[in-house]
Amino acid sequence: MSTLDAVIIFLFFVALIGIGVWQQRRASKSLDNYFLGGHRIHWLALAMSGSVSTFDISGTMWMVTLIYLFGMKSVWNHWMWGFMMAAFFMSYMGKWVRRSRVMTGAEWMITRFGDNADGRAARYAYALMAVITLVGLTGYGFEGIGKFSAEYVQTGLDPEDNIRLCAFVVFGITTVYTLLGGLEAVVITNVLQTCILVVASIVIAAIAYVELTPEVLAALTPVDGDSFTNLWPKWKLDNVDALPTGYQGYHMFGLLVVAWVAKGFLLNLGGPGQMFDFQMFLSTRDPRDAAKVGAAWSAFLVVRWAMVMGIALLAIAAGLEIVDGSGSVDAEIVMPRVLATYLGPGVLGLVLAGLLAAFMSTFAATVNSGASYLVRDLWQPLFRPQADEKHLVRASYVATISIVTAGTLIGLYASSIRQVWDWIMMALGAAFIIPNVFRWYWWRFNGMGYAAGTLVGLAGAMPLLFMSLKGIEPPIYITFPALCGISLVASILGTFFSRPTDESTLIQFYRNVRPFGWWGPIRDRAGLTAEELQSPGESVWYAVLNVGLASLAIFGAYVAPMYLVGHWHWQALCWAAVSVTAIIVLKYTWYEHLPLPEDPSKVS
Repeated sequence: MSTLDAVIIFLFFVALIGIGVWQQRRASKSLDNYFLGGHRIHWLALAMSGSVSTFDISGTMWMVTLIYLFGMKSVWNHWMWGFMMAAFFMSYMGKWVRRSRVMTGAEWMITRFGDNADGRAARYAYALMAVITLVGLTGYGFEGIGKFSAEYVQTGLDPEDNIRLCAFVVFGITTVYTLLGGLEAVVITNVLQTCILVVASIVIAAIAYVELTPEVLAALTPVDGDSFTNLWPKWKLDNVDALPTGYQGYHMFGLLVVAWVAKGFLLNLGGPGQMFDFQMFLSTRDPRDAAKVGAAWSAFLVVRWAMVMGIALLAIAAGLEIVDGSGSVDAEIVMPRVLATYLGPGVLGLVLAGLLAAFMSTFAATVNSGASYLVRDLWQPLFRPQADEKHLVRASYVATISIVTAGTLIGLYASSIRQVWDWIMMALGAAFIIPNVFRWYWWRFNGMGYAAGTLVGLAGAMPLLFMSLKGIEPPIYITFPALCGISLVASILGTFFSRPTDESTLIQFYRNVRPFGWWGPIRDRAGLTAEELQSPGESVWYAVLNVGLASLAIFGAYVAPMYLVGHWHWQALCWAAVSVTAIIVLKYTWYEHLPLPEDPSKVS
């Protein structure tokens, strides 16, 4: 890395800290300002912040690795994190969340199950799961940023210690600006980072398009030996021995696809998970803006797919060496090696600043959200119910540092990005996915059922983390359905062996949120008009239609630039046409039926 590149990155860090200091006074006034930005943030800024918060270095390195190893069919893997979530957010889930009018996803449990023992049990279970999930994501980020940074910064230490030192430095800088500014500082910096990332992604994709000739691309095959452009998954992969350590478990690819798709579909049905996404929708001005956030969420991620395809293709075409400092084959270092090989001074600094921005935005949103759960849903209700705003903001600082510390410990023991990510998504995710679905669509489901399903699932998931860190990893297609099964049984038993939620609580929740599903007895008593219940904007059939159309639009928008970078122009044109057609139809089936804007003076 040249001196110019280092200067660009240094100035970028200085700018971020400056924004945090600038926002500190406003953020420290109250928890609403610190965690929700006072509901004054524009929906487009929230969408940019939400999307760039999923555009992290660890995830991008992992995406490049999958394309490098498996070609286009690697997109199936991304179902595990619910990459069609924006289709559900925009169609109905975003406005449902905003109508709840709370501060955190755990506090939402009180509006759904009541402010009694049942509701508090659900709230504490949700908050505990949220904190564990966010700590895991922080550890996942530690492993990724360490590997990435160590490719450019050589300290003379052995490779493993160099990775850890780099991760500590970046974690420290990012923690400072997260502590100071709260959510609004995170959103402001994320908007800046989105702009940088878009430019960086286009630059990398353009370099790949120019460097890769059709002749070179015609000879490409992913490591597993299948056709590179084939989207359809194979049931069983060939040439498994050629895969790096940790990826041989992908040989039963068909079974994994079933598990990944099931996980993603259930995750999206359950609404925003225990991450920063719930907070983004709660921060909007009204339900109309919440739906718009969902629609724009995926738009800013389109260039990411072009970039990761370009990086993977450049690595394969160049026969790039992917041996790490210890002499082991590591496909997760493909991305930093390609950037160092193909980008010149100045350009490399800009791209690295953009990717560091991606990491920092994800880190900040994750840690800010985790701190909100610790303070608002555990510390305040359990220990300091009468605490004033200044005390709670100070407690938020302590919570932030605690989240970072715990995540760092996980990162220190992890050996790969995949190792931590698979556990978070497919083991920990399975622990709460069934209760999260039930809570929206089934009126009889109660707080004890939620707490039982979540805590039993968590009890099954935690041993898998320690096993994974020791190198023992049972197949996902076995552990995921097993964890879902025990969580399902516990949810149902907890529900029917405890009293139903108070009817007045359910009626109030239904009037505010207006969910669809198995709400018949409550719907009949809610007193809503036929127009309110049957309008296209509230119809389950319109929601299903819009989810399908939005999924086509998102998928087409993602894969079209991937094919374009690889000079597969016909496939790119076809998928772009699918995406544009779906967007045009959505204008009439979705946009024209959005909720009306609310009076700003009544927004809370």
